[in-house]
Amino acid sequence: MSPPPALAVRLGPLELPNPILTASGTFGYGLEFAHLARLERLGGLVTKGLSREPLAGNPPPRIAETRGGVLNSIGLQNIGIESFLADVLPGLTDLPGKVIVNLFGYELDDYPRLAERVEPCAGVAAVELNVSCPNVKRGGIEFGHDPEVLERLVAAVRGATSKPVIVKLSPNVARPWELGEAAKAGGADILSAINTLLGMSIDPWTRRPRLHTGRGGLSGPAIRPVAVRVVYDVARRVGLPVIGIGGIETVDDVVEFLLAGASAVQVGTALFRDPRTAERLVDGLAERLAALGLERVGDLVGAVRPWEEA
Repeated sequence: MSPPPALAVRLGPLELPNPILTASGTFGYGLEFAHLARLERLGGLVTKGLSREPLAGNPPPRIAETRGGVLNSIGLQNIGIESFLADVLPGLTDLPGKVIVNLFGYELDDYPRLAERVEPCAGVAAVELNVSCPNVKRGGIEFGHDPEVLERLVAAVRGATSKPVIVKLSPNVARPWELGEAAKAGGADILSAINTLLGMSIDPWTRRPRLHTGRGGLSGPAIRPVAVRVVYDVARRVGLPVIGIGGIETVDDVVEFLLAGASAVQVGTALFRDPRTAERLVDGLAERLAALGLERVGDLVGAVRPWEEA
């Protein structure tokens, strides 16, 4: 009898027991879902974004369903880095999957200071930088939209931590790979793609935007083709390991991202409907590899077969 396919993956300096992770902002800080999903089955979990101080977020309504997805303008509500480290992280340290802490700020200095704070924490395997935040010192432009600023931000974080640094790319730019190259130049180890697409929805009866802030981030199956395209381009142009994110619900979706060049994936919006989606995908991926006669998940990474050019 053949041994089961190997699901362990390596993304630069980061090793995962399998390539299925949860996405930031969709699974709380992990412990909230311990009674609903078997956290030990996951390759890792990415925490809700954390800032230096607690944030209350935006006023409601701040989440709205759309056809094929969800719009949100939560406003990065979170308990703050100190409460997370004191009250949450100790409950996650025994998991075989890796804990990746998502960090964000509104000034460049926020990011390295957060990274310094988690540097001594053995329970944190890596940091993921949410750079889709307005830089208050640059007129509100997102850190992730300016290659020069992004490179400096990542370099500052690189100097503050020895942990693997993941940079989460925004799709709301013309050439995402240029931001990936800037992140790489600053010392990033891994890229994750994509963050949400900027969208808006209006209620035709009330004539009000469905979100209090008007615009918000679109996630879910509707954005998957965009995410696959960005992963495909970034994986080939930048040369760093990529974690694919965007509308993943099925094993086919996971395989699609792997073929496009992702080495792992994050499951997000699907967890709202079924908190066990990610762990089900671990089993489903193993079954798919066996059916394909593949010995390890890495055999699928970047293995898309382009049509021959005329």
